Amino acid sequence: MVRSEGRKMSRREYPDRPICGVGAVVIKEGKVLLVKRGIDPNKGLWAIPGGSLKLGESLQEGAEREILEETGVTIKAGAPVYSFDFFEKDSEGRIRFHYVIVDVIADYVCGEAKGADDALEARWVSPAELRHMHVSRNTLRILDFLKSHFLEEV
Repeated sequence: MVRSEGRKMSRREYPDRPICGVGAVVIKEGKVLLVKRGIDPNKGLWAIPGGSLKLGESLQEGAEREILEETGVTIKAGAPVYSFDFFEKDSEGRIRFHYVIVDVIADYVCGEAKGADDALEARWVSPAELRHMHVSRNTLRILDFLKSHFLEEV
């Protein structure tokens, strides 16, 4: 696909239906695994790592694959803990992005966090560091929800 300005568009831009995304909340030693997004939507913001679910893939399989691809970290994905809609419109009011995202809780297995694939950076972030970073609104909502319902250390 090519835009009128000549810029290449992602297949995810201007979809004809919502795209199912999956992410994983991974906690290790009181820190959460985050990535600095390298592509839109939310390019440049820190967020829960994840991506698009592939056909025939379970939420857990998708989360495990995406986190490994984006961060180099191997996880064991568990149950869904949070879901939300994400919409972004362009200046003409057209839907540029539409995701339905399901985040699962996951256990850290092994690996060193490093940005790869769609992530510029990946790292373990403490609650204190989180306050001084440009974090996506939905990531803050997820972490607040988890803190109040499940996790003491986030």
